Amino acid sequence: MNKHHSQVILSPRITEKGAYTAEVGVYIFNVAKDANKHEIAQAIQTIYKVTPRFVRVASIPRKSVQTRGTNRWGQTPGGKKAYVYLKKGETIELA
Repeated sequence: MNKHHSQVILSPRITEKGAYTAEVGVYIFNVAKDANKHEIAQAIQTIYKVTPRFVRVASIPRKSVQTRGTNRWGQTPGGKKAYVYLKKGETIELA
C-alpha cells in the first residue's frame, strides 16, 4: 500500500519545543496515523532533500475537553507525530 509523500507528512509541528529541538537537528512533524518509520523517512528525504539518521514516532492521545460557553463535552482529534533526527550540518527550512 504505497501512499504519496504528501499523505504521509501532514504538516510540521510549529511549537516552542519544536523550535528548541530544531537547533540540535531534530524536527517534529504531524504524520498520518497509519504511517510507519520507513515511509516517514522516505517522505522526508523526497520532500526536503535531506537524509534522516533515524525517526521516532509517538501517538497523540484523544482528550476530553469542555467548552467554556456552553459547557458541552467533546474530544480533541489526537493523531501521530514523528521526531526526525538529521545528520550534523543538515537543516530543514520550515517557514
